[in-house]
Amino acid sequence: MKEIIFPTINLSLKINSIAVNILGTDIYWYAIFIIGAIVIGLVLCKIDDGKYNIKFDNIISLFLILIPISIICARLYYVLFRLEYYISNPLKILNIRDGGLAIYGGIIGGTITTYTYSKIKKINFLDLLDYIVPFLALGQAIGRWGNFFNQEAFGTQTNSIFRMGIIENGNYIEVHPTFLYESICNLAIFIILYIMRNKRKYKGQLTYMYLTLYGVARCFIEGMRTDSLMIGNFRISQLLSINLIAIFGTILIYKAIKKESRNE
Repeated sequence: MKEIIFPTINLSLKINSIAVNILGTDIYWYAIFIIGAIVIGLVLCKIDDGKYNIKFDNIISLFLILIPISIICARLYYVLFRLEYYISNPLKILNIRDGGLAIYGGIIGGTITTYTYSKIKKINFLDLLDYIVPFLALGQAIGRWGNFFNQEAFGTQTNSIFRMGIIENGNYIEVHPTFLYESICNLAIFIILYIMRNKRKYKGQLTYMYLTLYGVARCFIEGMRTDSLMIGNFRISQLLSINLIAIFGTILIYKAIKKESRNE
């Protein structure tokens, strides 16, 4: 049992990363939030059945392969950038119940899987991505609360009004609740994309918006975290986020300018 304190609102919580034990098997909150995010995403996808001429049956078929591949890729991404540790502890590679999934790895694996599926089923790739990305953002917003229960993905010490008090190596410290920051940002991205899904001007618009907005949010939030995957002195997620902003932000601006010139 761990204690987490939010001093500004005088709130103290006792939390356990294990939600319940069933027949001797521990079920972690982390897994419950991920499964909950998937279920909610599928329900919302069902509501959008037929949007962009994509049937919900196609989404179900895609998710059956997309989810396991994305989880595997998210884990592989995390392991590859902590390779020295996992070479010394190979049995821990398969232990994802305590965390260790990198969302960018999941996005990369999921994008490749979605592209392959779209070609096999002869569905427009950008339409398929636009159908999915609003619910991906919502899933990320929900999934981040698994980090809260694992007491991970927090930031540097701070005296911010949003600070969170935890016990780290036997010492009480107050840190940025970066899991909360990202959850809120992802929720905001979901709301924007959910509204825009009926107003998109071209194929891929929602996808480009998601990658740009998430890139901006993650770039700033990653700078506060203490558990970043690194290449030398650089935070990998920040480098990737900057590239996403540059590439897809440029596409959005180009498309907007092009549309404006046509209206003149």
